[in-house]
Formats: sequence, structure tokens, C-alpha cells
Amino acid sequence: MSVKLIDNEAFYGFRVRRTVNGKLYQEYYSLKKDGKRLSQRATKIVENKAKVRDEELRQEQIKSKEKRKAELCFHPDGSVKGISYLVKTEKSGTKTPIFQIGIASELESKIVCTSFSVNAHGKEQAWKKAVESYAEHKKIRKGTKLYKQLMAALPKTVGKKKRSVRGRKKKK
Repeated sequence: MSVKLIDNEAFYGFRVRRTVNGKLYQEYYSLKKDGKRLSQRATKIVENKAKVRDEELRQEQIKSKEKRKAELCFHPDGSVKGISYLVKTEKSGTKTPIFQIGIASELESKIVCTSFSVNAHGKEQAWKKAVESYAEHKKIRKGTKLYKQLMAALPKTVGKKKRSVRGRKKKK
């Protein structure tokens, strides 16, 4: 909930603040009338109005995010935002190609980072596992058009060195 009670010299009341589709909505509900603070009963009524407005904005956020989900998943070149193809250098010096996921999980409300080895699973299976994990954390159902688009976005550069990640830091 983004309803906050503000009590300072400039304002006394509730503030509702949410961003919907990149636009900030910030609305104030005063708890003063004619320079005097409202009664407890009147305060509750104003608070409920603020909560109703916050819920309206929350629903708009959800709708907007659902509409834009596909565009939020892909870069302009068609690659998937949050899944990278990397060649990881292990401590032993072995180079391991991986698909690495680094995304904000809607499922767990935190950043999730995991990887799938191309050597261990094969290119298609590693990609499939990466997309399944991505879809789970982004709450994208299997069988949807978006899920199929994600599966079809397997990078063509697999096998060619794209980016390298070191397994350990160099000693000075």
C-alpha cells in the first residue's frame, strides 16, 4: 500500500503515491478543515477515501504491466531481457558456456540470479530451463503466446564467444 500519513508544518493528511506506466500519481487528502484537525471519525473517512484511490491506482498498475509484459521482456533486437549467454571461466581455467538469468522475481519479490550450463544440458535444453525459470519468476504461464516467443528467442550466437565472466578475481 502506498498511502502515507504526513504530519509536518506544511501538511497534515494522507498522501497516495504510485507510478502507472511511467507516470507518477501523487494525491493528497487533507485532515484539516478551517485550520483545525478533523475528528477521529472524519479522519477514518478520509483515510478510507485515500485507500480506495490507492487500490484504483494499484489495479491500473497491474493492468498496465500485463499489457506491456511482452515489451518488457524483450530488447529491441529480439533478445530476452534478463537472460544472457556468457562464457564463464572457472577457477581451473575451463571455459563454460552458460545461459545466466538475472531478474527481479515477481514470485519471490527479490532479485534472482541463476545459470544453466550449455555443456551439461546442451544448447536447446539449457535455453529451455532458462526460459522455464524466467517464466516462473515473471509469472508467465506456459502455453501463452509470450512463453512461445521466449522459447523461440534462443540466441543464434551460442557457440561463439559473446561475453566472458571470470570465476575468481586476478591477484595483484
